Amino acid sequence: MAVQHETELYGPIKQYFEGFGYEVKGEVRHCDLVAVAPGDGGEDDDIVIVEMKKTFNLALLLQGIERLKSTDQVYLAVERNRTKRGAVNQRWSALTGLCRRLGLGLITVTFYKTKKPFVEVLCKPENAMNGARRNKYRQSRLMLEFKERSGDYNVGGSTKRKLVTAYREKALHVAAQLREHGQLSPRRLRDLTGIGSAAAILQHNYYGWFERVSRGVYRLTPSGEQALAQYSHVVSELAAAEGSGNRQEDGGPEEVE
Repeated sequence: MAVQHETELYGPIKQYFEGFGYEVKGEVRHCDLVAVAPGDGGEDDDIVIVEMKKTFNLALLLQGIERLKSTDQVYLAVERNRTKRGAVNQRWSALTGLCRRLGLGLITVTFYKTKKPFVEVLCKPENAMNGARRNKYRQSRLMLEFKERSGDYNVGGSTKRKLVTAYREKALHVAAQLREHGQLSPRRLRDLTGIGSAAAILQHNYYGWFERVSRGVYRLTPSGEQALAQYSHVVSELAAAEGSGNRQEDGGPEEVE
């Protein structure tokens, strides 16, 4: 059973890592899937990146090597198509050997008509070739974006879709407060949301959701109203987190898209 889109691989692989206690989020700083072990201290072994493609190809291999700059734990994931035995991109022994030499892990997902998908790890990432050249700044940016997202609102492997980043979450939080309270000042929005960069979000107005009506006072635009409707599932989660006392905290600059 051939998959039509690589996003179909995301669900089974996410469930696989969640089964081992990892927290999983999709499309984090251009990584298809990022899994973080509970109680991580920023150590490399606690951060897993998975890059997915429908079939094994050079583009996937290059993506995996690039991700090794952020963590040693990088997997490549592809469909295991039972109808294409012997195809170049289905020669698992050779592909596994190649991944091992490069320090990459390899995961396959087999889909069935009546059974749930089967996830198999053919090899784990070990002895990454460029581990000594790991970029600590990239790693810290990846973890910052991961931690500042309140949930997993993206499907790994998505293309040409607007992602729910930490920045978009904060902008939605600000927009929701403006819808509820009307015209507000940046300071009041900061107090209501717990977002220290509320003023910068309003002033930069990256999405066109806000409008200044007078000095230090903002309101929501029609585009902002549409965004709240479009991302209503995110807004609901943010409201639930706020109601439970888990207020969103501001950790500084974030990924916009």
